[in-house]
Amino acid sequence: MLCDSPVLRPELLQFILIFRYRIGKLILYGLNYRKEDWKLMKIVVLEKMSLGFDVDISFYEEFGEVTYYDTTKQEEIADRVADADIIIANKAPLNESTIKDAKNLKLICETATGYNNVDIEYCKAKGIRVTNAVGYSTPIVAQHTFALALYLLEKLPVFDRYVKSGEYEKAPMFTCFEPYFTELEGKTWGIIGLGNIGRKVAQIASVFGCRVIFYSASGNNNTTEYERVDFDTLLAQSDIISLHCPLTDRTQNIMNADAFARMKKTAILINVARGPVVDEQALYEALTTGEIAAAGLDVLNKEPIASDNPLAQIKDSTKLFITPHMAWGSNEARTRCAKEVYLNIKSFLAGEERNVVV
Repeated sequence: MLCDSPVLRPELLQFILIFRYRIGKLILYGLNYRKEDWKLMKIVVLEKMSLGFDVDISFYEEFGEVTYYDTTKQEEIADRVADADIIIANKAPLNESTIKDAKNLKLICETATGYNNVDIEYCKAKGIRVTNAVGYSTPIVAQHTFALALYLLEKLPVFDRYVKSGEYEKAPMFTCFEPYFTELEGKTWGIIGLGNIGRKVAQIASVFGCRVIFYSASGNNNTTEYERVDFDTLLAQSDIISLHCPLTDRTQNIMNADAFARMKKTAILINVARGPVVDEQALYEALTTGEIAAAGLDVLNKEPIASDNPLAQIKDSTKLFITPHMAWGSNEARTRCAKEVYLNIKSFLAGEERNVVV
């Protein structure tokens, strides 16, 4: 082989190695677009509303002609992306039926960590790069996890109503602590999914004085920083269970009737992961029969919530508190997300790999 030849000068050997590296990179990552060619890109933002109108995303125009749509229905996708080189999307389904006529499509950028809306195998077969945004929402999702937990643990809506109804004005003493509530210190906090967000929650729970245990649904997390337990142990011992796992075949409906039956009757469930990791009918039955104490949800199987969702029947906010998939949505987090997408596009055009899914 050339590289093993003893007659090659060092500078020639270095040239050959660099050349081989660049050719391999070209094959793996695609073209390295010249900066002067960036303005030729046609970029379509399908769901600008998902980033909020308070976040400036005009910096995408550095890369070319940008068309913005506040929202996009499934039947509108194919027409809107027909000439696109780059699609920026969140929940819009991007699959063969919606993007097959987008002959110039080179890159799909998700304004989210999850990419269930994209047909990854189809994109891989067609040579379409897919990237996601990671790490942007860790602080706020962890914060919202505790907002839900503390709201339910301290039964805050009851005391708020007690004051605003005028009952407190008539009270015989200065305080009220019924219904009775408890504190976090000394509780066992169980985590399913010890990724970036799960680890942040574990850190905060530890500061509150909780014993932290976790279950790895993938079986691949062997950290020794926190106590790893099997699923049955986590269900039986946890006072609070928070879900931070991705949606996979292993985690879909992981919280089902059998799981709720094995939890403490005083336990609180928090789901800030994906809606389908919880069997909503089973959760409804567990809450209405007193099998578990309460649940705080930021995600649902169908969003916005369907009128026939059984959980919509529960009006007691001390038992069930639902927020509209906004745990990730602080101004700071959405700004970071938009910037992550910007950096993903910039890296792609420079022939570099960044947050590549496929």
